[in-house]
Amino acid sequence: MKLVVQVPCLNEEETLPLVLASIPESVPGIDEIVVVVIDDGSTDRTVEVARSHGVTEIVRHHRTQGLARSFTDGVNHALAIGADVVVNTDGDNQYPQDRIGDLVRPILDGHADIVVADRQVGLIAHFSPVKKALQRFGSQVVNVAARTELPDAASGFRAYSRESLMRLNTVTRFSYCMETIIQAGNKNLAIASLPVLTNARTRESRLFSSTRQHVFRSGAAIVRAYVMYRPYVIFGVMAGVFGALGLVPYARYAVLAAAGQGGGHVQSLLVGAALVVMSSLCVMLGVISDLIRTNRALIEANLEHTKRARFDILRVPATASIEPAPYEGTGLR
Repeated sequence: MKLVVQVPCLNEEETLPLVLASIPESVPGIDEIVVVVIDDGSTDRTVEVARSHGVTEIVRHHRTQGLARSFTDGVNHALAIGADVVVNTDGDNQYPQDRIGDLVRPILDGHADIVVADRQVGLIAHFSPVKKALQRFGSQVVNVAARTELPDAASGFRAYSRESLMRLNTVTRFSYCMETIIQAGNKNLAIASLPVLTNARTRESRLFSSTRQHVFRSGAAIVRAYVMYRPYVIFGVMAGVFGALGLVPYARYAVLAAAGQGGGHVQSLLVGAALVVMSSLCVMLGVISDLIRTNRALIEANLEHTKRARFDILRVPATASIEPAPYEGTGLR
């Protein structure tokens, strides 16, 4: 069993040594641990520091691509070097890397496909009451969309089995956290949660410049992911709302007409007709979106087969007579 710990970094030369030093050298049930550093366009000595601490697997972006792209490229690299389990942590040392063994245990025991660390947001001292409330609300929204019960859906400290990564596809460029949970929930992957205590803050977040921006981008990612997998729910609700509102003006006009006062209230019919048309458009959009969803499911199945053909070629059984060619893990090409 090979465990790959991937560390996305953007100018983390000061904190990266703390992260690398706290990654365990051995984990029960794991035969090999490999650390992969994803350099997302750093302008400091992040890469040099990683190499000086013995990291040989480095994925480099010449320009900053964002956390989601870093996660995706790191996962592809991990799968290419034969990872059975992938743990994602951060280069700012906010997560307790010494809990990696506990994080991967449910996967090794066959109880989960994905394990998400619960940061216990209420205990984080540097989170304001507003931020704590937004974090809890965001997790509740994700749980509704994914049909899960995770207390901290935004946590980036998580473990993935190889099989789960074969089925997940990241689309958004902002953050993969919400999207992968919604995908996993709708693909019936088993997701577990592990309570942890985060380390002291070393710097401000570089993922967003303000809480408002974070809320907007996270909300957009959640809505997009939800529409991708359950469009009929959204458009069905919209069609029902517009249809019900459209009946109100018609009912009003019918009452007035029965009382002999309908002649001066034709505008009720116009408003009702507009709302009914909007309801009909929502129905048609729902049908089209559901057809697109079906087509996307076929494309994702094809992507899964492509991933297996690409990455499983390196996983020749030990009893096989043909040895795979060594993979040069120096970065993306």
